[in-house]
Amino acid sequence: MSGHSPSAEPFGTYRVLARNIASDSDNKIHDDTVARQYGFAGGLVPGIAVFGYLTRPVVARLGAQWLARGGASGRFMQPCYDGEEITVVAHNTNDHIELTVQRPDGVVCARGSARTSSPSAEPDVANYPIAPLPVMRPPAAASALAAGTVLGTLGLRLDARKAIAFVDAVGDDLPLYRGADGIAHPALLLALANRVLARNVVLGPWIHTASEVTHYSLARYGQTISLRTRVAECFERKGHEFVVLDILVVADPDHVVQHIRHTAIYKPRAVS
Repeated sequence: MSGHSPSAEPFGTYRVLARNIASDSDNKIHDDTVARQYGFAGGLVPGIAVFGYLTRPVVARLGAQWLARGGASGRFMQPCYDGEEITVVAHNTNDHIELTVQRPDGVVCARGSARTSSPSAEPDVANYPIAPLPVMRPPAAASALAAGTVLGTLGLRLDARKAIAFVDAVGDDLPLYRGADGIAHPALLLALANRVLARNVVLGPWIHTASEVTHYSLARYGQTISLRTRVAECFERKGHEFVVLDILVVADPDHVVQHIRHTAIYKPRAVS
């Protein structure tokens, strides 16, 4: 079964070799040996990369306009593994674009949707205060990630050389992500959302499970941005400990770039 709405029309297809761009990261869920201890066949291709694959047919058709005023969500249901040729299929419906990522064995490992416009009212920057990153990070736990907690703000300059190297690693060849004034790739901004979590608490192996992103303006190389974050939810489900981050990406001084709702299992259940 295709899984898309009966009224959906073909919008685009994209095939790419999945890449585990985080095999050397501190998050050992991307390491083959550790991932197998949690029941996976090998190290997981990061959710940020899979989200990037989801956006590829949308950006190929709609370009910078979508990155400035669109939005997307992605939910990662099954693992993708390094070297697999995955297929992204996009279907246009009346009000959004349905997206799926499928492995060679036919398993759908991610589903998402893209919107072609953003709400007219931007989030109020004043509701997202800047806070210092902790000098000593507490262990990731419900006490440190209680709903409403303001996390330390991640700030940085978008360096063109590093950003283009990231795009190369993901395998996206679209030209708008290149050049000294290129546009930041959606997966790059989600990678920074991951970094917010890792810079605020000490994590063991953890899993990015979903993201919902709303674009309000372009993030370009050379800009200084901050990710202002609070915890939206923290809960347990089926033995997994989840956190949902509410993140506003702001370009200096107070220019809203993007809102991210970022979900992760910060403590996977032990495998018996």
